[in-house]
Amino acid sequence: MLDFGKVGVMLGGRSAEREISLLSGNAVLAALREKGVDAHAFDPAERDLAELKAEGFDRIFLILHGRGGEDGTMQGLLELLGIPYTGSGVMASALGMDKWRTKLIWQAAGIPTAPFVMLDENTDFDAVVAKLGLPLFVKPATEGSSIGITKVKKAEDLPAAYRAAAEYDKLVLCESFVSGREVQFPVLGDQVLPSIRVETPCEFYDYQAKYFRDDTVYHCPGLPADEEATLDKTVLHAFRVLGCSGWGRVDVILADDGTPCFLEVNTAPGMTSHSLVPMSARTLGIDFPDLCLRVLELAHVG
Repeated sequence: MLDFGKVGVMLGGRSAEREISLLSGNAVLAALREKGVDAHAFDPAERDLAELKAEGFDRIFLILHGRGGEDGTMQGLLELLGIPYTGSGVMASALGMDKWRTKLIWQAAGIPTAPFVMLDENTDFDAVVAKLGLPLFVKPATEGSSIGITKVKKAEDLPAAYRAAAEYDKLVLCESFVSGREVQFPVLGDQVLPSIRVETPCEFYDYQAKYFRDDTVYHCPGLPADEEATLDKTVLHAFRVLGCSGWGRVDVILADDGTPCFLEVNTAPGMTSHSLVPMSARTLGIDFPDLCLRVLELAHVG
């Protein structure tokens, strides 16, 4: 095993996803220690960031979810400090956190994604329904873990869905509902890991379904081998065209006619007991501690 030196597991933070980051971070911390890594928890909501340099951290496993940790700000700080960190760099992290700009880049690159509009307080909501149809998904553009998302089935519910999302973000995205299979594609280095197809009894794969419910069903691999092999190329392109690196996850809806519709990319995916990247890695014989080591090996500066 490589000597990683003193490793900080950056967890918690101040975003709306703090609860999940603590779960992920503590799991990673225990796994790294199990493998003999000199790993220490570091919660930027509770500690001065100047301590990162003062305490001599050699490498950071960045498992902050959401704004302030997954959006390029912490990546920029770590680059200024010269401390290698896991996951994507500053630009890719910022783009990946922003579903709107992700979709703009994917559209320009020819990667299929659902039709959408951006909402604000002056939006003509009836015109949005006329353009996109129903149902619709309304979501904060720069939040994760399905926080603030509403599935809108009736036109009169759209203004309330906008207000719910706007509580979390100034940027509110509204996109067409695509009926089909929800499939997640983990990426580790240059490899797309086996996909996971998700089935939930909930209205959609929401916060509770992702992290706490025991009746969410996961199929891994989620697709037939030939279909998966074909999609893997587009998944890796979608990941790389944003500048993403290290590890992450790309979320896709496969429409009823088989057409892929790319939803978003996650540059610091969950690492909880319900999380998808560890689930996928296990099908290749990579247990959770070894997965954490592989992610840590991919740490970089800039």
